[in-house]
Amino acid sequence: MKTLLGLYALAISCLDIANASPVHSTSAIRVEVPTDCADDGGIPMEAPLSYSIEFSSFVDYAGNSSAPNDFSNNLLNNLGNLTGSKPFIRVGGNTQDYALFDAFLPVAQVGIVIPSVSPDYPRNLTIGPLFYDSFNTWPDTKYIYGFNLADNTTLGRQFLLNTAQYACKTLANGKLAYWELGNEPDLYSTSAQGPRRPLSWHEADYVREWLNGTRTIHSTIAQYCPSLASNNSFKFYAPSFAGTSANHLNPITTWLDGLDTDKDIGIISSHNYIGGATQPGVTLQGTLMNHTKTTASVAQQLNESRILSTLPQSLNPSLPFILGETNSLYNQGAPGLSNSFGAALWGVDFALYCLANNISRIHFHQGTNYRYQSWQPVETNITAKGTKAPYYGNVAVAAFVGDVGGEDVRVANLPLSGETKAAYAAFVGERLRRVLLVDLSEYNATAGNNYTDEYARPVAEYEVGVQGFKNGRVGLRRLMANGSDAITGITFDGYSYNYELDAGRPVLLQNVTRGETAVVKNGLVKVDVPASSAVILDFGC
Repeated sequence: MKTLLGLYALAISCLDIANASPVHSTSAIRVEVPTDCADDGGIPMEAPLSYSIEFSSFVDYAGNSSAPNDFSNNLLNNLGNLTGSKPFIRVGGNTQDYALFDAFLPVAQVGIVIPSVSPDYPRNLTIGPLFYDSFNTWPDTKYIYGFNLADNTTLGRQFLLNTAQYACKTLANGKLAYWELGNEPDLYSTSAQGPRRPLSWHEADYVREWLNGTRTIHSTIAQYCPSLASNNSFKFYAPSFAGTSANHLNPITTWLDGLDTDKDIGIISSHNYIGGATQPGVTLQGTLMNHTKTTASVAQQLNESRILSTLPQSLNPSLPFILGETNSLYNQGAPGLSNSFGAALWGVDFALYCLANNISRIHFHQGTNYRYQSWQPVETNITAKGTKAPYYGNVAVAAFVGDVGGEDVRVANLPLSGETKAAYAAFVGERLRRVLLVDLSEYNATAGNNYTDEYARPVAEYEVGVQGFKNGRVGLRRLMANGSDAITGITFDGYSYNYELDAGRPVLLQNVTRGETAVVKNGLVKVDVPASSAVILDFGC
């Protein structure tokens, strides 16, 4: 029955797109592309689009050796096939700082949800040795493993000793990317889930605890996994702050106070959420589908990165800067917003704007039953197992960026006026390979089903100036759905990644237009982009 319903939803969506009468904008939107590689374009890292998975949800997402979650693995493989390597997986989040270890626990984990703290994840979490079996289910995947810093009791310090040996033995054979100690410690004194430190706890206190913790982890790993204890292999994501200057700790001050005294930070990690799930006035058009809002949100991280670059080199701040955790709306997202196609379009604009500004890897946060998730890994009484709308935006980003391991890729932002239009270019070497146009004008799918001129789907004409290509044809790959509020019936280049069709593997639909081309004439190509959609222009080799 679910398969039939999934196919029916896709078919209806495609018919709606085909039948709705487009209304063209009155004037074309001009996009100018540099003739060669933009020197100021961003250089994506390996696995530029990656994921962060809530510590308490990881077993759901990965399964275990006897029952691996192949659906999750298929979705990760899809992205790896596009970018040259599978997404890096950070296993962390709030619950990494709630987790304690019991060597005799007969199951992977036991969690107790306290609704007043959060209905979405356990406030009390105990993991056992079987938890680490879940790291064996996804081939060719690298992990960032999150240790608990918030519990500074004797029991918490013992947790570090116990879990470090299990984690290093599990991740020793090429699975480890980085370690992490603590999730958003800048909120420990002010967290809405309950303070973990007093207001008198400041940057120097955090740095002292960080150094004690990382040294404890290092000595344990040196004992049990010496190959991971060398200067080159023992590296952290840090400081993993929540990413706003108004929080209790300042990330720049932590560097000045000696955060990297031991030179074991490999990547500077910050977190970003564009807004809150319950904040007044949060909407698709005003918050997510809004390029101005996105650039303002990312600006705080760009400012942090620029300040770090001015610090003395002895502090080692010239490290790659990434978002170790991000998504649309904190508190796990809002239904009708974070799970919609509009959020998928937001994810495209947000990720590419970050990459264009040398925030060179983005980990989109995931969790079981979370509203902003890219996929639900298991069936629950709250959420059906399946591919969610934001995943399609992830695919579009990966397809646009391309194989960063095999090619010299740069991503450039192509500035446009207004809040609802954005454009990006991808260069390989000195040659333009792809342009992405995303139209963030909100179009409601339900209104469009009326098929009247009043509700007909607007279409904007873009004129893309590409002086390096005088004449010829370019291929088009579209990211489409019935409208910005759609949660099903989404395709990228005519493909569905629905769980019901082939467990998340790409399935080419027969009732979706694909294989379109556009003509380049005298260095100009014109492309129609419906409201609430995106398109990639492929300029070939």
